[in-house]
Amino acid sequence: MKKVYSEYFQKSKVFLYPLLNIKKGIRYVPAETYICWKGIHQLEDLKFICLYAAEDTDHYRLFEQKYLSSHKLFEEYYDLGKNLHLYIYDYSKFRDDLEMFKLGKYSKFSNKTKTLISKFFGDIGTISEYIQSYINPKGFHDLYASHLGVSTDTIEKVYELCSKPDLDKECLQIELPELNLFKNNSVSLESNK
Repeated sequence: MKKVYSEYFQKSKVFLYPLLNIKKGIRYVPAETYICWKGIHQLEDLKFICLYAAEDTDHYRLFEQKYLSSHKLFEEYYDLGKNLHLYIYDYSKFRDDLEMFKLGKYSKFSNKTKTLISKFFGDIGTISEYIQSYINPKGFHDLYASHLGVSTDTIEKVYELCSKPDLDKECLQIELPELNLFKNNSVSLESNK
């Protein structure tokens, strides 16, 4: 590792997408991922949301059927138009890991989750090394201290080597007109009773 990666990246894409156990390197990957959807799914709902940007072709539909909509954790799909597809997965089986994720305590993930993340990124290359430093930081404290110009003691006190997720950036902000219409209709129906 030649330097410390300091720019923000979508943490759910790195730490939570591998939990779907979809192999790395397939043709379609999410354009973005989220852990909540403003006004629809809160953090407490334990959902994982994948936004794909892809033309609605036969090839994409085959991929969707094989990997996305047939997945055992799959719950909902939304066609957002303009070749945007939204898939929502139930991550309640990862409840404890999601709690550690929200706190930025990636080293506290369960062994099963760490294994899935490690398997996804492999064990060769710079990205793999970064990932290992995030989920198993103990062996990397000296290296990070050196790169950051601080004492190893300081790094050891912080322990984690990756910043917490920005929960605003990890929340999908898209509003769907038809969902708002449904909400408005249910309000007006209730008021007519």
